[in-house]
Amino acid sequence: MPERKRVAVLADSDTRWKWGVTTARRLVPDHRLAGYLLRGRATPTARQLGEVGVRTDRPAEVTCAEFLAEIERERYDVVVLALVGGAVQAVLHGARALWPAPARRPVLVTGYVGVVYEKLADGLLLRHGADVVLANSRHDAERFRAVYEGVGADAGAVTETALPFLGGAPYEPAGSRAHTVVFAVQPSVPDSRADRAYLLERAAGHARKHPDREVLIKLRSKPGEHTTHLEEQPYQRLAQKIPGGLPANCRLVYGNMGEVLDGADLLVTVSSTAALESLHRAIPTAVLTDLGIREALGNHHFLGSGCLASWDQLDAGLLPEGDPVWLAAQGVRPAGAPGPADTGPADTGPADTGPAGGPAQTGPRTAEGHDAYAVARARVAGLLAAARLPSPAPYYTLTTAPGYLPGILARHRLAPDGTPLPGAARQEAGESRLRRRLRAHLREAARGAYRHGVQRVAPVIRRLGEL
Repeated sequence: MPERKRVAVLADSDTRWKWGVTTARRLVPDHRLAGYLLRGRATPTARQLGEVGVRTDRPAEVTCAEFLAEIERERYDVVVLALVGGAVQAVLHGARALWPAPARRPVLVTGYVGVVYEKLADGLLLRHGADVVLANSRHDAERFRAVYEGVGADAGAVTETALPFLGGAPYEPAGSRAHTVVFAVQPSVPDSRADRAYLLERAAGHARKHPDREVLIKLRSKPGEHTTHLEEQPYQRLAQKIPGGLPANCRLVYGNMGEVLDGADLLVTVSSTAALESLHRAIPTAVLTDLGIREALGNHHFLGSGCLASWDQLDAGLLPEGDPVWLAAQGVRPAGAPGPADTGPADTGPADTGPAGGPAQTGPRTAEGHDAYAVARARVAGLLAAARLPSPAPYYTLTTAPGYLPGILARHRLAPDGTPLPGAARQEAGESRLRRRLRAHLREAARGAYRHGVQRVAPVIRRLGEL
């Protein structure tokens, strides 16, 4: 029996942890997982990790330098980098310093956790140098290759897949009316207090107009917790300021998005990746136009989707349906669409199974109905079979970006050549358990102070500055 592959996932937020683990399961179905969280302001809490819907041991918290020491010592087969672009670039240059010549090293995989609607060139070039750069759709794959080829960089790593966590039971309409409406909010879209208060009031107003419906405001985090994007105006606090409060049939909810969608008849959002999860399950999905269709909001990504709508239209009973051509280009194949049986190895395991005895689950498929991860799985298998892999070769070097790259590496305590700066990798051998716990508590206290400053102090200072 072949030995199970060893896979390490390094993530820097709750959603990227979900993406990283589910990606690992689809690329290497039979593996032993080691999880790591990159220490930073968005490091998720245990509650946040518990809500993303992937069951694993608690990941270890590390710095970039500490992670590089780990992958050198442990010799993983595959490393999934579920990080923002700058952190990916730092790990790639660190790996290049570890393996400056062809060697037996881990396959380096990275990609995006959802809709890519901003900083396309910047984010992609920061990910260049990985062995596999996953694109969540044919549309994304074409854009990614165009960016790399446009600067003369090798685009061979770009591999078309789909969002790894697409799944869940197909939607079964309960008549022609929506009984449960889910408003999936986002931490920083929109970012102004007035716009966020407007959207919340419209959701509450929808509940008042339709007392037979339940309106769920699906939140990403609790006050004091952070995601990738800063949330200066939490909906929890805005809800407290609604005159008379939220109606009885409108409430704030947390939890795994897939489980929330299990009971949804309509998903409403500005530009959340939850829209793609919803469309995959053929749930009516509305991408709001109330605040305009703008790049800053990300809803421009849904042009042609058939899902753009306003609260007024939803109040009047509209239940938008996705355009099949647009969905196919975005790597979304609605559940129940005709095609090959859903039997691929990537659609099994804890990330995809539903309640015992529940409806069959559906994983990501191509427009033709084939396993969306088959090509990527074969590519990783081919790289694993190689006796040696070349040294990582990111596009950004001290020659191509001498005024940009050193700053990125320095933020992760790496020297311009990718080696750790003195003291960057803390050695805890021989350190007492009490000292480690004290350091962890101090770190969490510092994070709490930072989050308090972002959510409480910064808005006040900003308002004072506008007087």
